[in-house]
Amino acid sequence: MNRRRPPDDTDDDVNAFRQALREAGVRPIAVNRADPGRPRRRDPAAAERRAAAVAADGADTPSRTSDGRVEPVRPSEFLDFALPDLPYRTRSQLKRGQIAWEAGLDLHGHTLDEARLELESFLHEAAASRMRCVLVVHGKAWGSTADYPVIKSHVNAWLREWPMVLAFCSAQEFDGGTGAVYVLLRRRGLNA
Repeated sequence: MNRRRPPDDTDDDVNAFRQALREAGVRPIAVNRADPGRPRRRDPAAAERRAAAVAADGADTPSRTSDGRVEPVRPSEFLDFALPDLPYRTRSQLKRGQIAWEAGLDLHGHTLDEARLELESFLHEAAASRMRCVLVVHGKAWGSTADYPVIKSHVNAWLREWPMVLAFCSAQEFDGGTGAVYVLLRRRGLNA
């Protein structure tokens, strides 16, 4: 391969440019790494959080739901979620209440922590029994410290995180309406 050398007049331009940089006091960098000019701060709280995260990552926790911030839903809001590859016909049958539910869970009167534990236990048992569809009654009552239905909002978030859940939607009126959800479960492929 033959490299063409640029004409000599560009060498003069490059030399003039370099000379101008030297005269301006510009020096080449010695290290090709960013240096913010300040030492890294040692934060003991950050080190504790990091250690806790590493320890929790290795621990086999039975909980599959988070306690993070959830998006509040209105008492009368229709809940609807499905994995993208769920067939349209199956989703339509679930919404119309045409898939018979095999077991039900009523979360009325539970605290948030109790509701989460009950829901997780119920879903474990349903998956172990290879159930296809279950009913979860979450209610529509507003929380005593919140201006939205707390259990309903959390159930909406928790079910989206659960790997065995293919879809869920608010129930028909005769099964609890917007105070309950039909939950369609995966019967194979994942270990609960």
